[in-house]
Amino acid sequence: MPIGKIRVSPRAVGAVAAALVAVSTTTWNAYIASRPDPAVVAIHAAIDKGLTPPAVELAIDKLILPWEGLVLKAHWDRFSKQYDICHGETRINGKPVTKDMTFTPAECKAMLVERVIHDFYLPLVDGVKDYAIAPLSVQAAMLSGAYNFGAAGQKKSRTAQFVTKHEYHTACLAQTAWNKAGGEVVPGLVKRREMGDAQRIGEAELCVSGLDLKEPK
Repeated sequence: MPIGKIRVSPRAVGAVAAALVAVSTTTWNAYIASRPDPAVVAIHAAIDKGLTPPAVELAIDKLILPWEGLVLKAHWDRFSKQYDICHGETRINGKPVTKDMTFTPAECKAMLVERVIHDFYLPLVDGVKDYAIAPLSVQAAMLSGAYNFGAAGQKKSRTAQFVTKHEYHTACLAQTAWNKAGGEVVPGLVKRREMGDAQRIGEAELCVSGLDLKEPK
């Protein structure tokens, strides 16, 4: 269970509502609707076509970018015991980040979108039953969590189990358990997993705030 009280917030409702309005007018939405294939097949086809999933955009803009920040020169992470760069990247082209690496903001954003799609979104689409039909806010929160603690962990998580059962509110709460580093609860992770802070929306906050919102027709 979460340490604090998880509640719907106006800022998170606004973020999800804006994303849902955008979805109704995007090429992604029209392309998926036009496909006769099952949802998972249509999603792969859309990505092969170069389209970006709405859940990826929401996760990146409202959760991953604010919480990961931007580092243009590699720095040492004392918790994970490795170098990272850009928005928390630890590997570039399959190889570990080294201390002498540098990138531009545009290069970092492009790598982020590509990595979230292929290393986190598609593994969840393929590995978590009914993830692709979960509410947009649930998909985005799970992506942010997976980006932070790994796709493999997310696929095996209680959050994933509850999503498969369509128990979305419980799924939102379950992800808050991922709040430790080195075996200790980290206040920054509690904020990220739960209700965020004054400037940043938390994953559970966004997750529950989109459960009662409907995609515009």
